[in-house]
Amino acid sequence: LLDAIVLAAVSKEPEGTYGYKITQDVRQAIEVSESTLYPVLRRLQRDECLEVYDMEFGGRNRRYYKITEVGRKQLQMYYEEWKVYTGKINLLFQGVE
Repeated sequence: LLDAIVLAAVSKEPEGTYGYKITQDVRQAIEVSESTLYPVLRRLQRDECLEVYDMEFGGRNRRYYKITEVGRKQLQMYYEEWKVYTGKINLLFQGVE
């Protein structure tokens, strides 16, 4: 689930986004620490779902992450799985108040 959330957050920024902003965006859905997030980013990069580049910002280099075509396909797969999963859970909750 965390991979899917990270890919969704990164996909919102066409030119890519940086680690701290990704952390803040992911925290809108679930609580996550930066120490948990960065291994996920590295794994997604290794799996060719994200590409990485550095750009100067405020006198220092900032690492940016951008979703790849492989990452978009993976995100679409996660989204399809999510729709099925939430549909089943919603059926279980029908009538519960």
